[in-house]
Amino acid sequence: MFGNLAADVDTFTSNVFLCQGETTALIDAGNDFDVVTRVSDHVDDLDLVVLTHTHPDHVGELSAITDAFDSEVIAFDGSFEGVDRAIVDGERLTFGGETYDVVHTPGHKEDHCCFYDPENRVLFAGDLVFANGAFGRTDLAGADRNTLIESIDRLLDHVDEPLEAMYAGHGPVVTEDVYENIQRAAQAARF
Repeated sequence: MFGNLAADVDTFTSNVFLCQGETTALIDAGNDFDVVTRVSDHVDDLDLVVLTHTHPDHVGELSAITDAFDSEVIAFDGSFEGVDRAIVDGERLTFGGETYDVVHTPGHKEDHCCFYDPENRVLFAGDLVFANGAFGRTDLAGADRNTLIESIDRLLDHVDEPLEAMYAGHGPVVTEDVYENIQRAAQAARF
């Protein structure tokens, strides 16, 4: 079960998805809102925090979460403060009752990863791609448009058609024409 704990927050933050199951996890930590209370409204304990990348809007509440829940934090950048374990491209992670492939997708940020569940065809896309063919910014430090395009193409090669759902780092969940949304992002990023 997935729920966006930041759905009604009126501040600049990322989406924060709570994945409940045998291993309860958060995808990203958000910024400038009380994530701890929102997690506590749904679960008593939190096992894992999975970071798509380490931009401030995705990690701002990380220390509050780990202080409250003593959760393990995993991310591609194992040197980032608060990260307990580095993950690698191609690794398989189990959380929220499902197993996900780690797909390293730099371009928006060097440490960006997407998480894909091939059995249920669900994608956590972070800030690589969004609804309606939008894509992550490449005007920030460490970003690169050509690398982002390569990452979107790589993601398209990795995921299966049709995708059932895409949970992006910002904006709505995409449940219709998901694969086509990613294709549109690949095309739009080229212009």
